[in-house]
Amino acid sequence: MPEKFSIRKRARSFVYAFRGIFYTLRTQHNFWIQLALMLLAVVLGFLYDIGRMEWIAIAAVSGLVLSFEIVNTAIETFLDNHYPEQDKKIGRVKDLAAGAVLMASIAALVVGGLIFIPKIFAI
Repeated sequence: MPEKFSIRKRARSFVYAFRGIFYTLRTQHNFWIQLALMLLAVVLGFLYDIGRMEWIAIAAVSGLVLSFEIVNTAIETFLDNHYPEQDKKIGRVKDLAAGAVLMASIAALVVGGLIFIPKIFAI
C-alpha cells in the first residue's frame, strides 16, 4: 500500500535535495565553472536585452548542464565508494557519465553562441 501523503516528508525531501546540490557545489570544481558560465550568460542576457525565448533557452540548457553534473557526481561518488579499485568497466561507466555532462555543455555553448555572437558582433 502506498505511503500516506505527508507535508513534513515532502519538505524533508527538499532538504535532502538541497544537501545534494550543496555537496556538489562544495566538492566539484567543474560545477563552479558551469555556474560561472551560467552567470556570464545571465549578465550578457541583461546587457543585450535578450528575448523571452532566448531566456528560456539559456535557463533550459543551464539547468540541463547543472543537473547532469549532479547526476555525474552521484554516479562517481557511488562507484568510488563501492569499487575503490581500478576497473576498466567502472571507468567506462564514469566516462559515460562525464560524457553526458560534456554533451550537455556543448549544447549549452552552441545555444549561447547562437544567441550572443550575432548580438556581440552587431555592435
